[in-house]
Amino acid sequence: MAPKIAVLTSGGDAPGMNPAIRAVVRRGLSKGYRVVGIQRGYAGLLSKQFTELEIGSVADIIHRGGTMLLTARAPGMFQPENQDQAADNLKAEDIEGLVIIGGGGSFRGAITLEERGIKTICIPGTIDNDITGTEVTIGFDTAVNTILSAVNKLRDTATSHERIFILEVMGRDYGYLALAAGLACGAESIIVPEIEYDLDEVSGRLLRGINRQKAHSIILVAEGAADVYEIKKEIRDRIDAEIRVTVLGHIQRGGSPSAVDRLLGSRMGAAAVDLLQEGKSALFTAIREEKIKALPVKDCFDAASPFPEDLYHLAHDLSQ
Repeated sequence: MAPKIAVLTSGGDAPGMNPAIRAVVRRGLSKGYRVVGIQRGYAGLLSKQFTELEIGSVADIIHRGGTMLLTARAPGMFQPENQDQAADNLKAEDIEGLVIIGGGGSFRGAITLEERGIKTICIPGTIDNDITGTEVTIGFDTAVNTILSAVNKLRDTATSHERIFILEVMGRDYGYLALAAGLACGAESIIVPEIEYDLDEVSGRLLRGINRQKAHSIILVAEGAADVYEIKKEIRDRIDAEIRVTVLGHIQRGGSPSAVDRLLGSRMGAAAVDLLQEGKSALFTAIREEKIKALPVKDCFDAASPFPEDLYHLAHDLSQ
């Protein structure tokens, strides 16, 4: 009987997870494994929602957003008795290795399973790009482009009505998504959790634009940095201008993955299977200088992912 490996997606979905699942399944089958899909992440692992996957199981998914395996929060995985049960469920099915696609919380779950004798390889899938050690995570590029598409549409109405638009994007603890999108779209100001903002300075920049007949302005705010409606009120108290707020919300997680995310998911999914075949465990696939590297999962938690302040200052300089 061929050995078994399994794959699950956990936490928030990210465009590019489906290409990664596809790569795990097809690379696994090509290496002689039987591949089991676990539905609904760790919650499905605890309730044994296991389905064996074949080549056709992952047909026609490379271009689809979300995750065909579904995902769910599983707070029960914080409890040692449930961690024991999850490991026992895998062992009962003779699953010798598990590929976990997700963010930091998903990586922590992998550590608990590895401690209980399950070989685990993680793939970083999160639009926040907040996994320390990798230059980019699956889903980030698509999410940035989704924001850019929204900003392009907002600019049309902002210009027509000569308004200021404040756009809230995702980023509860890490503002890189807002920064990258803000730099790419030429936002007048970018507000992120990592850097203290000054609304007098923000308002002054807006006023200088108005005085030189600038038709519109865009402010990007990471959701964890400030309340966008309070920012609107504070700026309105400082300058006489029409201001509108748009909260982009979960649309940032959806949509067909970009070519970048399809390539990244495919490469990382295949690499994860190769690592399991080599007998490796407690590692995650990272990209460094265009190459896939295998790094210890525990290293992700030694330090926060560094915020690129040089890009923040560049965005500030270019938006004068």
